[in-house]
Amino acid sequence: MASGEEDGTVEEKETNNKKRTKGAIATAWLTFYNIAMTAGWLVLAVAMVRYYLQKGTHKGLYRNIARTLKFFQTFALLEVGHCAIGIVRTSVIVTGVQVCSRIFMVWFVTNSIRQIQNEESVILFVVVWTITEITRYSFYTFNLLNHLPYFIKWARYNMFIVMYPLGVIGELLTIHASLPYVRRSGMYSLRLPNKYNVSFDYYYFLIIVMLSYIPLFPQLYFHMLRQRRRVLHGEIIVEKDE
Repeated sequence: MASGEEDGTVEEKETNNKKRTKGAIATAWLTFYNIAMTAGWLVLAVAMVRYYLQKGTHKGLYRNIARTLKFFQTFALLEVGHCAIGIVRTSVIVTGVQVCSRIFMVWFVTNSIRQIQNEESVILFVVVWTITEITRYSFYTFNLLNHLPYFIKWARYNMFIVMYPLGVIGELLTIHASLPYVRRSGMYSLRLPNKYNVSFDYYYFLIIVMLSYIPLFPQLYFHMLRQRRRVLHGEIIVEKDE
């Protein structure tokens, strides 16, 4: 009987040790990831400021920072994986929608349609993303290190109130500006007849994407407002990467 209890205790200890090891590895990886992403968006911010100071105009700015923007925004797909495997306690759907919508804006709108790259709306959403991501990733980093300065916590849960709507405005205006070029070129569209017997019009798809902001924006915005109330009012413990 005693040996059975001892065996059970040993198994519990081994299980707990494995959990602690996995937790330590996950924390180390998330710390590295968030430091890297903070640094990447800081590099992007410095590049934008330097370009504007040198040129005195936003024209050509997007092309100058496009490679860095595409790399770090695409790298953010890892966050969907973090949610899926459970090392981050956040909804896979919410994270997936946010990350994929940005990747869509970068690769399938702004990068694909060069005529709109000098639009002020492009600079608007890129600047908003940059400020938001520097704040967000630095928040995650300090939180994982258990040394979270209040001003970063404050910025994380207050700046989005203005930044999120501005980013959405920039994205919508950019998609709207792309519509005439998409319609004339027929890019990414598939006309009948074809061997797949499928028709797809990218022009109307972009219109649907714009309309999708109507139900999605309020849901995500109010979700973030609820998080803000809970965190700043101390109703819940802040998760390490939420």
